[in-house]
Amino acid sequence: MRSARFTLDPAFTVGTVDPRLFGSFVEHLGRCVYTGIFEPDHPSADASGLRTDVLELVRELGVTAIRYPGGNFVSGYKWEDSVGPVEERPRRLDLAWRSTETNRFGLSEYIAFLKKIGPQAEPMMAVNLGTRGVAEALELQEYANHPSGTALSDLRIAHGDKDPFGIRLWCLGNEMDGPWQTGHKTAAEYGRLAAETARAMRQIDPHLELVACGSSGQSMATFAEWEATVLQETYDLVDHISLHAYYEPLDGDIDSFLASAVDMESFIENVVATCDHVGARLKSKKKINLSFDEWNVWYMSRTDAQVSALDWPEAPRLLEDSYSVLDAVVFGSLLIALLRHADRVTVACLAQLVNVIAPIMTEPGGPAWRQTTFFPFAQASKYGRGQVLDVRVDSPTYPTGKYGETDLLHATAVRAEDGTVTVFAVNRSRTEPLPLEVALAGLDLTRVVEHSALADADPDARNTLTDPERVTPHPVEGATLTDGTLTATLEPLSWNVIRLA
Repeated sequence: MRSARFTLDPAFTVGTVDPRLFGSFVEHLGRCVYTGIFEPDHPSADASGLRTDVLELVRELGVTAIRYPGGNFVSGYKWEDSVGPVEERPRRLDLAWRSTETNRFGLSEYIAFLKKIGPQAEPMMAVNLGTRGVAEALELQEYANHPSGTALSDLRIAHGDKDPFGIRLWCLGNEMDGPWQTGHKTAAEYGRLAAETARAMRQIDPHLELVACGSSGQSMATFAEWEATVLQETYDLVDHISLHAYYEPLDGDIDSFLASAVDMESFIENVVATCDHVGARLKSKKKINLSFDEWNVWYMSRTDAQVSALDWPEAPRLLEDSYSVLDAVVFGSLLIALLRHADRVTVACLAQLVNVIAPIMTEPGGPAWRQTTFFPFAQASKYGRGQVLDVRVDSPTYPTGKYGETDLLHATAVRAEDGTVTVFAVNRSRTEPLPLEVALAGLDLTRVVEHSALADADPDARNTLTDPERVTPHPVEGATLTDGTLTATLEPLSWNVIRLA
């Protein structure tokens, strides 16, 4: 088979990786919160009811900004329900997921959870612009961020949180283009409401970072027109516009599934083009960045039947996809797509963190374990910090039903501050190894530190409650760096991390 090739040169870069690219998402959906991160009766629970075994895995995963509390959940969310004495908090029907919300875990508990992860964990709070509006967003902002001396800031202090939460990053609603969303709006309706909310929130604090709702997917009938209309109203008031995308194999088309990042990169580039078109029309020098604040592999076709069968239970088992090696390779390719656009994608949130389409799974009263998708994320977060180098691959191709001829190689590379370089690469071939040659120009690199791969003879292999370590990355022998050229072989259907120094 012909080798795949590309050249790395520090003179040609994409941009600097924002740490928020490795964000995640906690929604009141299924068991993400209850028996996920929060289980007071669990043997590992701390005094706050947080599972310390989960906290350890979250730290290992390397997540940064964590979006909360939704998701579809936020469009029916009353923030007041989630504060104050737990025994006084009301139970509510959650229309989004046909469940009962107890509010035992709320705003204060979320902030405490972030603090226990570590200083890298930043709050990313969504406000309800589905069933509520400007006034409620301002009240939440005052309660969360104002130091003291007002009714709501003093109420926070009375509830036991003397220090303000310091939330800088706010989402102005969630998926308001979607007919499934409680309080769904047209682009004009939402754009006006988002602008009014942004303007008012900036009256309290002009230094907030605000995310306007973009399209819930590139396949939406209103895609691009939605962004253009919303940004016409909000361009000077927001910093980011959101993108959401989920991928699954449909009709048995595994080859197209493996090429899912082709769609993700197209989505990103089309949103950037729309943003810049609106900016040009407004004669603005400002650049709107992208918040890809929901992305993952999700077997969504199973979801409607799961949700419609519910009769308002507490924390039901929902969206608990078990991920295979195949899923992890696609997942890694999606991470590569985000890194390849780090110049404009400055926030990204893996949806979600625990149990719900998540890299971490738990059993109530039992263990927590890593899914196959845990490993590409943890490795990218650890080694994908620095300058993204421009990678233009010359690769063999294969045919796909959805995307035509597609490169077998999907790759990017990141140069750290100390000059070391990490290559992230996926071989999409299900049957053949892929020889790789990388020419290094102007890089003072002399050795291969490590080549690891996530691959398996069984593409359906996965980690489970009974076999939690069935799949882990393994070392790969044979990679060499000689006379400025890296040579390596990528196993079939594999996610690869090659570190150079």
